[in-house]
Amino acid sequence: MNTPVTVPIQQIQCGGGNPLVLIAGPCVVESRDLIFHTAERLKKICEELRVPLVFKSSYKKANRTSASGFATIGEDAALKILDEAKKHFSLPIITDIHSEKEAASAAQVADVLQIPAFLCRQTELLEAAGKTGKVVNIKKGQFVAPEEMQYAAEKVARTGNNNIMLTERGTMFGYHNLVVDFRSLPIMRAFGYPVVFDATHAVQIPSTGGKSSGRREFIFPLARAAAAVGIDALFIETHPDPSKALSDADSQLPLAQVSSLLQQVLALADIRDAEGDD
Repeated sequence: MNTPVTVPIQQIQCGGGNPLVLIAGPCVVESRDLIFHTAERLKKICEELRVPLVFKSSYKKANRTSASGFATIGEDAALKILDEAKKHFSLPIITDIHSEKEAASAAQVADVLQIPAFLCRQTELLEAAGKTGKVVNIKKGQFVAPEEMQYAAEKVARTGNNNIMLTERGTMFGYHNLVVDFRSLPIMRAFGYPVVFDATHAVQIPSTGGKSSGRREFIFPLARAAAAVGIDALFIETHPDPSKALSDADSQLPLAQVSSLLQQVLALADIRDAEGDD
């Protein structure tokens, strides 16, 4: 795999041969207590393992299978909680945006603006994210071939913002299923941007019974496989008790398992880095 450019996220350097970055946090801001508890635990784990951490949580979930699905505690309230956590724990923040208007408001708090997979081809959204000057993480759509992601990246880059990351999260395989084609990682990395593997959305089973379910037992093997292929960052959604999560309950990783997963991924990443490209 070609070495991508380095993307700065506060003091973190992602890509360019730098250490693996962890992007992690609850799927959505449910409460201040959840965000602070999870951020505190993740920071401690990452300090122990010497892994750079970008804290992730969505202040709003605009793409819900059912109209009754949980979306937000309130956009302003959720962004305020993320801002408080950012300052209290000295952590960079990544959150989703869904419209051009949201780009400007979220950029006041977030260091990384994330483009959801279903919106990865939305030109005006990508341009609005790029114009904020923030790092832009574009998730590969479930319906998009990895080769097509160069055009999504170009839409951001033509705003003069080259701080771009590309995330693999699985591809639709018939109805209600996703598969991961690990060829997408070197294909997207060849565009010159850091690649991220989303190990939790990759195990989702979309739109079953009015909501998405998932097979979290596959998070570990898929994350290990991605590390063996080569990634610049690992993305996981995690919750202290996923069974009580208001969103993506079946695919979030229990917070108690994060350290074990990270240790396994780091061990494989070290082996791969030592051996280099074939």
